[in-house]
Amino acid sequence: MRTLLLELFENSGQLDLQNIILRMLVATIIACFIYLSYMLSHEGSIYSKKFNVSLMALTVITTAVMIVIGNNIALSLGMVGALSIVRFRTAIKDSRDTIYIFWTIVTGICCGAGDFLVASVGSAFTFLILLVLGRIKNDNRILLIIRTARVNEEKIEALIFQYFSRKANLRVKNTTESSVEFIYEINKRLLERAERSRKENENRKSITDAVYEIGNIEYCNLVMQNDEISS
Repeated sequence: MRTLLLELFENSGQLDLQNIILRMLVATIIACFIYLSYMLSHEGSIYSKKFNVSLMALTVITTAVMIVIGNNIALSLGMVGALSIVRFRTAIKDSRDTIYIFWTIVTGICCGAGDFLVASVGSAFTFLILLVLGRIKNDNRILLIIRTARVNEEKIEALIFQYFSRKANLRVKNTTESSVEFIYEINKRLLERAERSRKENENRKSITDAVYEIGNIEYCNLVMQNDEISS
């Protein structure tokens, strides 16, 4: 039994240079597709070239780690111990970034283990899904923030009901002795519908004009919520 364990720990699982280059080359090619996918699905201000390059490097590095580990249990345990002390503090601003990080790691593991078919087919399906659905953004939520005097509390509530009926969700209502702040969550379509109604009816004012017409309004803000996750 002791001899068997020693042989198991001493098995290095070394590969020849040709196989190593092949695995690294396949990982690099798939990493280029990951780079392209991230660039296409993150158009705009949230796109980060540095993060995209890091994804490519992470794919190749993971492949190299898997090649080194091979079937060697001793190296596997040592690598787990080394990685367990590493703490990553990089803030993920987009939930899709987590998908790409996981994609690169899985690709590196597959390429490092020589499972090129799994790496290629899995990456192809992931690429297609992100290409078709990656640009979808949850940008239909708008926050309407109004701060006014306490005497206008009922007037504001009646005005919001007049423009949006019960479809405007009251999320926060902060009050002090002299002021009150409302935070309503409304749908982008509701705001567009109210704007179309104003254009069709010349006597109907916009929501902001109607709010300020009440008087004693400290501020009225419209905030578009996006998919970024703050740190």
